[in-house]
Amino acid sequence: MPSKPAETISGTRRIAVIPGDGIGVEVTREALKVLKAAASGGPSKLEFTEFDWGAERYLRDGTTLPEGAIQMLRRDFDAILFGAIGDPRVPANKHAADILLGMRTRLDLYVNLRPVELFDHALTPLRGRGTTEVNFVVLRENTEGLYAGVGGQFQHGTPNEVALQVDVNTRKGVERIIRYAFEYASHHNLGRVCMSDKSNALTYGHEIWQRVFSEVKTEYPGIESRHLYIDTLVMEIVRDPGQFRVIVTCNLFGDILSDLGAQLAGGLGLAPSGNIHPGRISLFEPVHGSAPDIAGKNIANPVGAVLASALMLDHLGLSPQAGMLRRAVRASVSARQTTQDIGGSLGTREAGDWLAKNVTKQLA
Repeated sequence: MPSKPAETISGTRRIAVIPGDGIGVEVTREALKVLKAAASGGPSKLEFTEFDWGAERYLRDGTTLPEGAIQMLRRDFDAILFGAIGDPRVPANKHAADILLGMRTRLDLYVNLRPVELFDHALTPLRGRGTTEVNFVVLRENTEGLYAGVGGQFQHGTPNEVALQVDVNTRKGVERIIRYAFEYASHHNLGRVCMSDKSNALTYGHEIWQRVFSEVKTEYPGIESRHLYIDTLVMEIVRDPGQFRVIVTCNLFGDILSDLGAQLAGGLGLAPSGNIHPGRISLFEPVHGSAPDIAGKNIANPVGAVLASALMLDHLGLSPQAGMLRRAVRASVSARQTTQDIGGSLGTREAGDWLAKNVTKQLA
């Protein structure tokens, strides 16, 4: 569903592009090719501005997010296309935490949207499962939980060391992601929402998930609601993924579930994600990391970045163009015009060229 209002399909959408590190630079370049092809045939215009926020910049002058960057992004841009970040030359990847996590928290991107869609039955490790059965969405709370960074260490490095990590769950945070899940299911006619927690063991932090879910689901009587503990859910996804349409859960569980889902759909190279605040600037990225071991070798799969671009177009109210990108990906997988990780023989650049040409053919 478009989460940024668009009065008309025409007009200019301003995109901040942050390629980042490693293969992020390569796959972002290919995604831009495909985006430009999709925008070339319609009344809407995409305007791209690239920023060099990444390891090279940090190692050169110590900059992660420049002063005023968040305010500038809010003021001047409609969306952010992000590549990947992480570099072994940077101690503890400080720049990655400041840049990516900084944007997620300071822009309050509380929805992490991760679609799981199988484009060809040959890509899934599940025997006998087809494209209609591996097709669901994981909605992960993106600003709280165990990833909120609340905690500390006492007597560090000694035999008596104590490490604490606090699981932060607020009424506001839990309610808005659960409500988003029901709205998403309603808008896309998906019909089913499953909430997952571990409230039988995390009796304080996850009791609020149980209570809020019970309250919010009464507002959506037309949507089937269901609760599963996280350990049961992961077993059920492997046993029968076709029973799920929308899954909503906390930050940690969502991180794990979405990677499981990505593997069921063919691997991380195909997996997109959106970091979203409805109605505001949001960030879109492939799920894979910067993979420095394969950077510069022209073998990284650009499909995750292209599908993340499709999510971005949906967010901007440009769903027809988003559909072109998804059809191009589906056609490339069917024709084996892909990178080697999913059965093709193309390099990163060649796969991007094929996708861009397919979009151009669709326009013709």
